[in-house]
Amino acid sequence: MTETYDIAVVGGGNAALCAAITAAEAGARVIILEGAPEPYRGGNSRHTRNFRCMHRGPMFPLTGSYEEEEYLHDLMLVTKGKTDEHLARLAIRTSEECLPWMQAHGVRFQPSLSGTLSLSRTNAFFLGGGKALVNAYYNTATDLGIDIRYEAQVRHVHREGQRITHLEVEIAGAPAQTINARAFVLASGGFQADLDWLARAWGPSARNFLIRGTPYNRGVVLKDMLDQGADSVGDPTQCHAVAIDGRAPQYDGGIVTRLDCVPFSVVVNRDGQRFYDEGEDTWPKRYAIWGRLVAAQPDQVGYALIDAKSIDLFMPSVFPPIVADTIPELASKLGLDPAAVKATVAQFNAACRPGTFHPTELDGLATEGLQTPKTNWARPLDTPPFYGYQLRPGVTFTYLGLKVSDRAQVHSPEGPITNLWAAGEIMAGSILGQGYLAGFGMTIGTVFGRIAGKEAAAHVA
Repeated sequence: MTETYDIAVVGGGNAALCAAITAAEAGARVIILEGAPEPYRGGNSRHTRNFRCMHRGPMFPLTGSYEEEEYLHDLMLVTKGKTDEHLARLAIRTSEECLPWMQAHGVRFQPSLSGTLSLSRTNAFFLGGGKALVNAYYNTATDLGIDIRYEAQVRHVHREGQRITHLEVEIAGAPAQTINARAFVLASGGFQADLDWLARAWGPSARNFLIRGTPYNRGVVLKDMLDQGADSVGDPTQCHAVAIDGRAPQYDGGIVTRLDCVPFSVVVNRDGQRFYDEGEDTWPKRYAIWGRLVAAQPDQVGYALIDAKSIDLFMPSVFPPIVADTIPELASKLGLDPAAVKATVAQFNAACRPGTFHPTELDGLATEGLQTPKTNWARPLDTPPFYGYQLRPGVTFTYLGLKVSDRAQVHSPEGPITNLWAAGEIMAGSILGQGYLAGFGMTIGTVFGRIAGKEAAAHVA
């Protein structure tokens, strides 16, 4: 390709699209290089449901208010303080102006539905989910004249000193070609789909992990930049990992395989033993720790046990639960030792105390006397039929990434790389040191995608 673009955007998900649209609206000639085929465009964004948004008062579809300090407090709780507070506050403050921008670019929202009511004040849900958001942005990109290439695998980002000169790209399996541009935005995600890289970070147990999102995020561009001395941020063993249905596919199962039953369950490992407080906090603040918790168990597997009282209190998996009339029968169907599971459940039931059950808020309904307590929503498993799900770690994205400034600019030990910016999962480790807050990945991608697009366009203006 002989044409020199103003800006080349590597990636095709939310962050990449926000960057490309922002740059094109500023007058830049932009190309998007999406590694996936067109039907699978959008990276992990197509599996998302919502966007966590600061707001000072009701703002459709959000209720009440959700202001900066509360938002930051929630983030600090899940990350245990492992965040860059300056960048975190930037993402939080800027999220408020993002929602109307998203609406102006074709994204439609809906009120929270049953099973997500606890998020009605904090998270704006996409009508049609992430797939509809991605399609809206691609329609906008097409209208703006952005050049879009699918199956575009970027193999090398060519760095000369403190600037990037060109990209080496294979498009639809053709021989590698050069893409020339004056500025570059990297928004190509983490490395979670490269199981060998995961295994080097986590050890052999990582080969039992399932990848919830796109199989195309293999960290090729991230590794290339790290090998060339770009500043890194984040721990390769930290990631957004949730408990998903053990019957999910190796890749791309998406949100429909997530299991949200944990707060209303007794969760045991392969040996029939409980290993963590299922009721520690509301699910949007705790669902993203359960992938790591399950990963630490023998064979990287867990089992959620539920009774008839709770089966309708959560969003179900796409797969039906295993059903039985007794706890030993359920254990047997799940491949567990019936006697061990029966003893664990009996001990749990005996530790439950009377109280008022509130499924959508912390109710203090706790066990007493257990080494591993359950501090909320602790009700005996005593009402048949009984239901069970196998849990596996489901990795969404990894936190090892490129360190960026508050202008989304990529740096090296020698200083800023003058014409290179990054957005989305490839730099999310700058803010997410560990843990996760529901909808915050889309916040990071939208905020820093727009910043990267604006800064890149200003650079070439």
